[in-house]
Amino acid sequence: MRFILVLLSALVLNAQGFDAKGLAELRGALAGAIGRKVTPGAVVWVGRGGADAHWAQGDRALVPRREPMTEDTVFDVASLTKVVATLPCVMVLVERGKIDLEAPVRAYLPEFAGAGVTVRHLLTHTSGLIPDLALTEAWSGYGEGIRRACACVPDPPPGREFRYSDVNFILLGEIVRRVSGMPLDAFAAREVFGPLGMASTTFRPDPARVAPTERDEHGVMLRGVVHDPTARRMGGCAGHAGLFSTAGDLARYARFLLKGGSVLRPATLALMRSVQTPASVYERRGLGWDLDSSFSRPRGALFGLGSYGHTGFTGTALWIDPASDTFYVLLTTRLHPDGKGVTRDLYYEVGTLAARAAGITERRDTAIFPRTREEVPTVLNGIDVLERSGFGVLKGLRIGLVTNHTGIDNERRATVDVLKAAPGVTLVRLFSPEHGIRGQLDQEGIPDSEDALSGLPVISLYKTGQRAPSPGDLADLDALVFDIQDIGCRFYTYIATLKGCLEAAAAAGKPLIVLDRVNPVRGDRVEGPVVPAAPGFTACHPIAIRHGMTVGELAGMFNAELKLGAKLQVVRVQGWRRDQWYDATALPWKDPSPNMRNLNAAALYPGVGLLETAISVGRGTGTPFQVLGAPYVNDRVLAHELNKLGLPGVSFVPDRFRPTASVFKDQECGGVRILLTDRDALRPVELGVAIAHTLRHLYGSAFDLAKVNRLLQDDASIALLAADKPFQAVVQGWDEARADFLRRRAAFLLYP
Repeated sequence: MRFILVLLSALVLNAQGFDAKGLAELRGALAGAIGRKVTPGAVVWVGRGGADAHWAQGDRALVPRREPMTEDTVFDVASLTKVVATLPCVMVLVERGKIDLEAPVRAYLPEFAGAGVTVRHLLTHTSGLIPDLALTEAWSGYGEGIRRACACVPDPPPGREFRYSDVNFILLGEIVRRVSGMPLDAFAAREVFGPLGMASTTFRPDPARVAPTERDEHGVMLRGVVHDPTARRMGGCAGHAGLFSTAGDLARYARFLLKGGSVLRPATLALMRSVQTPASVYERRGLGWDLDSSFSRPRGALFGLGSYGHTGFTGTALWIDPASDTFYVLLTTRLHPDGKGVTRDLYYEVGTLAARAAGITERRDTAIFPRTREEVPTVLNGIDVLERSGFGVLKGLRIGLVTNHTGIDNERRATVDVLKAAPGVTLVRLFSPEHGIRGQLDQEGIPDSEDALSGLPVISLYKTGQRAPSPGDLADLDALVFDIQDIGCRFYTYIATLKGCLEAAAAAGKPLIVLDRVNPVRGDRVEGPVVPAAPGFTACHPIAIRHGMTVGELAGMFNAELKLGAKLQVVRVQGWRRDQWYDATALPWKDPSPNMRNLNAAALYPGVGLLETAISVGRGTGTPFQVLGAPYVNDRVLAHELNKLGLPGVSFVPDRFRPTASVFKDQECGGVRILLTDRDALRPVELGVAIAHTLRHLYGSAFDLAKVNRLLQDDASIALLAADKPFQAVVQGWDEARADFLRRRAAFLLYP
């Protein structure tokens, strides 16, 4: 009775600002769980703003004797180690420039066998590594555990799927040790626990106040010794488990995550709790933290998407909701004394009741969209984001739409149809680029028309004398909307159409709204010469041939550098990272133009496309931009010479073909078929120049370099090729201009 009175007194003293009924329901739920032997006892702490409600219930030990639970009980928090110790230590070193999230794990652990796995993959559980180290063999020691973790290889490849893995954080703990020069426990104590006043948080604690778990394999009750068998074999301190803490200390940590502090910058805290998994992975994780996955039961029914947290195998949970400035800590002894307690349903119940006690009565998703069970997770292009926002930026407007067949959402619905049906939006007319509104025309001079499916008039922006909307075309519009898929190459003309639309909109005083799309060939690779002026439709602005930008980013650059003063708005892509190829987005592919039939062709196009006015590059064959040649070429000789160069990411096989279109139409050509062996290593513009150099060297003036310069647009490079200088000298000649372009480009990048 005295214990109950103390408990009630504690609730009265600490629960100001909370819903009394909600607190009583939460206390009742825990009492019910104790009665059902889910756990002998628990400590709970709920915080909102500056107010707290916290108490202990039940017992912390039943054997060898009963001990009542107290608020200062120290718990084995199991996998909370990952986010309370290892994660902040990693991020401290990230802030200091000692760890790069995008760096391969091998940069810090050279013996690691997992090629392609980055630090980010470890933090998001997308590495493809096994869930835990095998315990079927007898082994022990921290060093042996690290050796075994470093021997793991990803399956499936990294970035493909979410698989929760202790091995990820075992490796992260070792990275902290090697980079900082201190063991994880010492570094965490100095950099995290000490500054935050977490005096009872440590590895290998004094057992006096510790809640025991269960008996180990030798029949010894574990108390003050980590329950996790892998961490126990590794000496009690590992990146995935081994930490002990109290509810009060974890409340301090939660408040730090909500309010900030000296340990980590606010931007770093925001990064940790934002979606960091690829958009093509259904489960959504932050850095370390769970956001929206099968592990999210502690969110309950009322905390919305945008809240985050983690659980521990021993029956521990921490959940944080920035939107309401609320958190809760639940620490149970579910494994005591026989390892049979199950807290899965209790997490959900406590999460719901903690939110209710804090005054939250309705779930509000604040940061990310809820998924449906039928949804295929994808990156969201601008049109998808616009749809999910209820078309807010277009409400009440009469608009014109610049688009073609690539303007589709992730359900393959045409942007034309989506906007025509959008409530409060009036779609007046369409504008089409090269290849027409349906992308089926491969000709000069495309006339105006009517779209057969929508019945809307189509103004061609690829007809003689008109490459941009006229003042009359825009006069009765409130805004112009642009939605076309580019392929990341300067001489692909859709970006010239974008520039023309931007100039026309600026002149007419009309807003241009760009529905952005991913760069399908990665947005972190820049290659090729930078045009010193803007000479034409295939070189509309001084940018590198492989520019590594999206159309939205290019629109920002054009607007600023040309001082257009356009009212530009970009509806940004969500979920895309610059290092992703198109097939990592799970977006449906639509051939951007008649001859751009797959991603391999798009990857090769910035180099092979350079040659298309001088030789056949496979137009009129089944594999455009993956085969090239001319009637005068000896296919075996050319393949031999090109393979001798050892160009990264490609190899060549002799081929003979007869194109039915374009250069050397209906003539038998000798040449090569390009095999893409490593697209990440590929440097396509260098490839194009190397092929040009080889053809010139073998066949002299039969290979017309002047025609190559129509798209290369770099007289110095052509002069070097004409003088039979090594192609490497040509590539090196681009370095200074490329560096300047990278500097200019940085100001307009919208994505990480």
